[in-house]
Amino acid sequence: MPLVCTIFVVMKKAIVIGASSGIGMEVAKLLLSEGWSIGIAARRTELLQQLKQREPERVEVETIDVNSEEAEDLLLSLIAVVGGMDLFFYAPGIGHQNMELSADIEVSTVTTNALGFTRMIGVAYRYMASHGGGHIAAITSIAGTKGLGPAPSYSATKAFQNTYLQALEQQANTRGLKIKFTDVRPGFVGTALLNDGNKYPMLLKAEDVAYEIVEAVRKGEHIRVIDWRWRLITACWRRIPRWLWRRLPLKMTKKKTN
Repeated sequence: MPLVCTIFVVMKKAIVIGASSGIGMEVAKLLLSEGWSIGIAARRTELLQQLKQREPERVEVETIDVNSEEAEDLLLSLIAVVGGMDLFFYAPGIGHQNMELSADIEVSTVTTNALGFTRMIGVAYRYMASHGGGHIAAITSIAGTKGLGPAPSYSATKAFQNTYLQALEQQANTRGLKIKFTDVRPGFVGTALLNDGNKYPMLLKAEDVAYEIVEAVRKGEHIRVIDWRWRLITACWRRIPRWLWRRLPLKMTKKKTN
């Protein structure tokens, strides 16, 4: 039987960070349906407890703020309670349009999307390096393809995440570590992150995105851009020369309110 068909038989313990809503929650549900034991974490754990009540023997819950000093220890504790970690799935992130370049928005975005990301991915990587390997999958974004004027720190931190995962993948290969990586780059997804009153094109459903993520992990894909429309768009973006890109009027339009 091909490896791609047996990976979910071999890998049975997963940690999902950012599982309280949206894509993280949907991925956690899918993994449970696949027979995984999971550890789920987020800053708010009310919804996580509801999921644990459904499968108390296969779900462990921890409260983790990726920006806190205790985050690393709490993640290691969760891994221990679950009994190991074959898959680490990372979903947290923040993003705002910031045409006025407000300092607090820029700094908080970098803190969560760069520092928090690095902190948590680093814990997972070091654990897997010393425990025989595993699979790290993380939600980044198509926003990392090019610098987006309406959301400078968001697109910059997403590019950081893309590059960081690529660098770790190269390092793991150089060190002979059995760690796989999947960089998940969705387009706009209808979650609380985009509940800001703006109109976004080609919104994806969190359930559909989660299905593609689990499929990408199952197949061992290095990068998955979701969905096919965004794959075409980002392929075009990459070919736009810098002198033309900076002249494009990338502005989001506000929803009309009654």
